[in-house]
Amino acid sequence: MEIYNKKSKKVILSWCMYDWANSGFATTIMAAVLPVFYSSVAAVDLTKTQATSYWGYTNSVGMLLIALSAPILGAIADHSGTRKGFLCIFASVGIVFTGLMVLISTGDWLMASIFFIFASIGFAGANIFYDSLLPHVAGKDKIDQISTMGYALGYLGGGLLLLINIAMILRPSFFYIPDPQWGYRLSFLSVAIWWGLFSIPIFMNVKEPKPIHFIGESKNWLKAGFQRLCKTFGEVRRFTEAFKFLIAFWIYNDGIGTIIIMATIFGNEIGIAHEHLIGAILAVQFVGVPFSILFGRLSRLVGPKISILIGLIIYTGISIGGYFMYHPLHFWILAILVGVVQGGTQALSRSLYGRLIPKDRSAEFFGFYDISSKFSGIIGPMLFGIVGQITGSSRLGIISLVIFFIVGGVILTSVNEE
Repeated sequence: MEIYNKKSKKVILSWCMYDWANSGFATTIMAAVLPVFYSSVAAVDLTKTQATSYWGYTNSVGMLLIALSAPILGAIADHSGTRKGFLCIFASVGIVFTGLMVLISTGDWLMASIFFIFASIGFAGANIFYDSLLPHVAGKDKIDQISTMGYALGYLGGGLLLLINIAMILRPSFFYIPDPQWGYRLSFLSVAIWWGLFSIPIFMNVKEPKPIHFIGESKNWLKAGFQRLCKTFGEVRRFTEAFKFLIAFWIYNDGIGTIIIMATIFGNEIGIAHEHLIGAILAVQFVGVPFSILFGRLSRLVGPKISILIGLIIYTGISIGGYFMYHPLHFWILAILVGVVQGGTQALSRSLYGRLIPKDRSAEFFGFYDISSKFSGIIGPMLFGIVGQITGSSRLGIISLVIFFIVGGVILTSVNEE
């Protein structure tokens, strides 16, 4: 019996609301507004290709730092029963540094990079502990639907905030904002406020699962964390299907993450107007709401693995199309296709992994899950930046992502989800 059955609806909604809370960071900061602001304002003294490359390197540094710490943090949280405590700490770091972005002005690309690195560490670190609560909130028969519900709410919340932020940038006088640059800067502050406000339900209504201590485990939380990490590192290979899935996820999520991070700054590099870039990303959010839910239903018919593979086939087509992108219409078409598959693919990846791991060590195992996603967040943007600097154009960088979807998909086919 799941520990939250008596108040399941309230608990599930409170858990899902954190997706609503932090998705403003994913849409406004990571995907739509900050990349354009970084390229055209903060990095105005750099060439367009340099700005794209530096943005890729900035993302890689932030992901490397969280990737190195994720497994030990997960092990410590499982031992001490402090998943929500760590969630609060990392979310607070993300919220503070996102709010500080209001200080970024013309030529401040280094400041923008530093603030983004710390904010992304907070965002990604908090997600480790947020994801680790999923197996405790949802039973195995509902885990796909609840995971996709979280993503759907995230798309809706992130989309609504992005809509407000676009209005602040394009019609600043309506909000008594002096100019569009201040519209950008205040939009960053709005993300911090939104994130903090809508995080409250998960802390109020989702209970901390009880820790389970193993025989011979130290009472010192730090030492016990390292003991668990060593044990899990040795045992994760025993969970053969989870281990194979992690390898597949590491590879294909590299392509997904790079598309999310680099799409708008690449579009800015090739001359697509800001209103098209931000507008298309906004469309992604609202397309993502119904399709995230539809992917949850699709998984009932064909299973989560086949559903993910369908998403990867579409992503392959998106990468090929990105190489031939020249006009705003091309960007809109590819963005809509991303909206069709992005939420469902990532939500089902999270829930499929949740099926394959021991529930009493969920934070620990989700630490390994998140390290896979963070290391993929290092390689993809770094490759994108290097290819751009070597060739003088980022087009070859976008088409190189095809290999991640193909190789990751092939490995995924070998995973026995039963």
